[in-house]
Amino acid sequence: MGQILEDKQWIVQAVDELDSQLREIALTIHANPELSFFEHKASQWLTEPLVAAGFEVERGVAGLETAFRATWEGKPGGPTIALLAEYDALPEIGHACGHNLIGTSAVGAALALKQAFPELPGRIIVMGTPAEEDGGGKIIMCEQGLFDEVDAAMMCHPHKKTMVLRGALACVDATFSFYGKQAHASSAPEKGISALDALIHTFVAINSLRQFCKDDVRIHGIITKGGDAPNVVPEYCEAKFILRAANVRELRELTEKVYKTVHHSAEAVGARAEIKEGLVYAERNNNHALAGLFAENLEAMGIEVSDPPKKGGIGSSDIGNVGQVTATIHPYIKITEAGTHTPEFTVATASEAGLVGMNQAAKALAMTTYDLCTDPALLRSVREEFENWKKNKQAEEA
Repeated sequence: MGQILEDKQWIVQAVDELDSQLREIALTIHANPELSFFEHKASQWLTEPLVAAGFEVERGVAGLETAFRATWEGKPGGPTIALLAEYDALPEIGHACGHNLIGTSAVGAALALKQAFPELPGRIIVMGTPAEEDGGGKIIMCEQGLFDEVDAAMMCHPHKKTMVLRGALACVDATFSFYGKQAHASSAPEKGISALDALIHTFVAINSLRQFCKDDVRIHGIITKGGDAPNVVPEYCEAKFILRAANVRELRELTEKVYKTVHHSAEAVGARAEIKEGLVYAERNNNHALAGLFAENLEAMGIEVSDPPKKGGIGSSDIGNVGQVTATIHPYIKITEAGTHTPEFTVATASEAGLVGMNQAAKALAMTTYDLCTDPALLRSVREEFENWKKNKQAEEA
């Protein structure tokens, strides 16, 4: 383990001075969970202290009501660093992914930097990114150019393990709608066309595809409408699926196969299918140089950093799209033994361990930002890695 450098002790002190305020924000958001694109209260609670501290706050950026961009300009000539705030919750189980802690830690890091180093060379942006769980707010913000002039972007996610280099799959959600013909299921079944049979055949057909998919492919779905009454042939049924693959290219190959099964399953019973596709979450592009800085700052605080799983154990996030635009990391900090998206994790994100993890995340975010703003060589290594990755990707796609 390392030791926190003298200059960074000012950051540690600043975060600790803000701790009671940050705890109140995180717990208030936790107690008032809001779903994707409807995080009006959380957005307001996160921006209030930034406004008070003199940040220039723009609300409703990228055409998203609950998105925001809060900017503080230090001394001219430094880089532009974005600290990403997430704050949407999950249906039924609330903040089971810890976004109340993610958003608040980003705000805390920015406030602490301004307090500790008012003449810090650089531009610090807290980017309020709604709808990570369902909708892909960061994707829309990338498409609108909000990350085009950002030199590096980062956030810190609570988890059951502290890691700085964890991958993520490309993914897309799709709604499958099936249209049949209503009829009395007993007296005139021959006049009906069952949308439910089309839907059930789709699940069976997709299951038959699994043995012909790569090990990292994930296909999972639910029935969101299965009919209205058992004695009525269902004329409309619906399912929602999420498809995942190693990267966007392989995801497109997968969706082509799955979408064919949807249409063929509908045609087999005389029904019709429609597919509505959501935004594509890109695979994660971790910047190793930036992750190394983050790891050093965690270790300087006495936090042990673990290796990511060698196989499996990963999901998807719209931060993958940010990583296609600029140098990006999405590290994790341990707050519990429970897995995310569970009721147990919801409890953890309002626990003492969760709040301590938020404090540590804010410190690591702020210290890593300080590194980039004060050491041109470190910034250059981060940017060179990204530019080389971008060049290689363009060559592969040419």
